[in-house]
Amino acid sequence: MNTKTVLITGSSTGIGHAAAALFADKGWNVVATMRDVSAGADLARRDNLMVSRLDVTDPASIDEAIKGAIERFGRLDAVINNAGYGQYGIFETIAPESIQRNFDVNLFGVMNVIRAITPVFREQKEGLILNVGSAGGLAGLPSISIYIATKFALEGFTEALSYELASQNIVVKLVEPGGVDTPFHVRAAKLSTGYGGIDSYAPFLEQSNAALGKLAEGMATPQHVAAVIYDAICDGTKRLRYFAGEDVKHLIETRRKLSDEDYETYMRAQFS
Repeated sequence: MNTKTVLITGSSTGIGHAAAALFADKGWNVVATMRDVSAGADLARRDNLMVSRLDVTDPASIDEAIKGAIERFGRLDAVINNAGYGQYGIFETIAPESIQRNFDVNLFGVMNVIRAITPVFREQKEGLILNVGSAGGLAGLPSISIYIATKFALEGFTEALSYELASQNIVVKLVEPGGVDTPFHVRAAKLSTGYGGIDSYAPFLEQSNAALGKLAEGMATPQHVAAVIYDAICDGTKRLRYFAGEDVKHLIETRRKLSDEDYETYMRAQFS
């Protein structure tokens, strides 16, 4: 049996880093990609792991990473689109260019990678694409509306794409984590515009942040999410969605059990 190869975006920290280590431990060849390859020094020590530069907003770097992966390992069997970040803050306070940047990475960056890998998978008549979404693609949450918007868009795109690419024997999957204990939140906090000096939002933001904090209690570890990703890729099915983390399970169960009106009433009560 030939050793399989996976390319993972956003592997410098968090979920991507954990997934790269796990797949390597499980005997896969791994192409761990990131914008700054120096961040992957610990991963690069593994014989079956290649650290490669890839910026999802730079199509040329994507093409080079895919080309390098195939030259090193012979072929690619799976791609994990993990790179992304959170733009937080009250919508009114976020500059249009910041909104565009978040979509450029979280949505259009995923599309860039898929656009580059699809012809490769189509030619070899098989392949698997897994997008790392979020519970934020399933439920609207205040003060993170831009990040939520990127993940809602990723949800719809991934589902629609899965039907298209099934015709080419390419499987598309989606892992939806809830809160995860990673440096993601540190970057998001630094980028947050908060209430942007609009004092009338301050009490609401304080309440909503407290509510979001409760929702994030018991955050999953990157290793837990990486294990869900590994199982999703290796389970041999065409299943689309996988949830990761107890908080997301609770959110989804609440959403599914309640009517739209009752769900909205329940959610408003959390933030007022």
